[in-house]
Amino acid sequence: MTLYIDPGTGSMLFTVLLGLIGAAVYSLRMLVIKLRFMLNGGKAELSTKKIPLAIFADDKRYWSIFDPICRELDRRGVDVVYMTASPDDPGLNNPYPHVKAEFIGAGNKAFSKLNFLNATIVFSTTPGLDVYQWKRSRNVDYYIHIFHTAGEVTRYRMFGIDYYDALLIAGDHQERDIRELEELRGLPPKEIVKVGIPFMDEMAARLAAVGPAPAHPRTVLLAPTWGPSAIFKVHGGKIIEKLLETGYHVIIRPHPQSFSSEKEMLDQLMKEYPESEQLEWNRDTDNFEVLRRSDILISDFSGVVFDFSLIYDKPVIYTDPNFNLAPYDAWFLSHPLWTLSALPRIGRELNMENLSNIKELIDSCLEDSRYASGRKEVREETWAYMSEGAVRSADYLMAKYEELTRTEDERGEKK
Repeated sequence: MTLYIDPGTGSMLFTVLLGLIGAAVYSLRMLVIKLRFMLNGGKAELSTKKIPLAIFADDKRYWSIFDPICRELDRRGVDVVYMTASPDDPGLNNPYPHVKAEFIGAGNKAFSKLNFLNATIVFSTTPGLDVYQWKRSRNVDYYIHIFHTAGEVTRYRMFGIDYYDALLIAGDHQERDIRELEELRGLPPKEIVKVGIPFMDEMAARLAAVGPAPAHPRTVLLAPTWGPSAIFKVHGGKIIEKLLETGYHVIIRPHPQSFSSEKEMLDQLMKEYPESEQLEWNRDTDNFEVLRRSDILISDFSGVVFDFSLIYDKPVIYTDPNFNLAPYDAWFLSHPLWTLSALPRIGRELNMENLSNIKELIDSCLEDSRYASGRKEVREETWAYMSEGAVRSADYLMAKYEELTRTEDERGEKK
């Protein structure tokens, strides 16, 4: 009898095998790091003082996630240690007296410190806890994750959120997916708290304060992500050519990772389509202004689609979102991605067939009123407690800290 394994199952098993091999390699590396740490007198560097609340950011771009929450905690007089793996993280220069920020090294150096951290709570937006190099520290009581997008929680790589204790979410569809993964994998139910989306609240308040952009020519923002399924890999420079043929002002804002992982491709595109009065290449660290002055966004499976549509209340054009799910948690779900139901309500799909008619596509999205009502529906589904995200997040963090420390005190009394 011949044993048959279908391609989907084979892909999943291969991915799991790679994950197990990777985990074994990283475990060995961590053992070596620990031995070196101890042999080099590392014991003395390990603080015996427990940090009440530590925040970890693996990249400087996530300061926008934590900034409003840190501000709220500082307002309440709560001490926070903000740890970042980026030496130029703007959080290092934050103005909050109760938020102490420190650069803890990049890559494995940061994780080696986190693996021996002594803290009551670690709060992060970084997936993969206890999967690869970032291990749960025996001296950390509770790990809490907050998402950095309004879309899927299952678009992380496999097991991205499995080993957190609690998750802060913004929509019911996120909890549905989390619970299905827990049941499928036999995991204990995590604490799930709906708090909203603090960074989107912040951007919305900022937009309300400055108002819409001044009158300008119709402007199209092309903001692709990176990788084999991204816009430039699929359509190449043809999409730029077609956008220029519309006569509209065109802004191209590649994903930051493209400038390192796809440098040769980008250099060639920037050479073929140099800046002009009609075309600009944008690399602003803060995307607020470029989103504000654009009338429509063309992107793929980037989270900026929801930022632009739900905050700025403008339509989008998106590419086929059916990319390979095999390495992601979404692969295990028994139902389609929520994003697949959301995208058609906030804009139209760009494909090989309609690329040549992109001007008509842009005009229809901007002029059809159904997309405005669709944005309202999607906003209600995935952005709970608008304007309250930072307050609700701080409320939860403080309550959880009190609960954890109260439990410790009670145990001490019993002993």
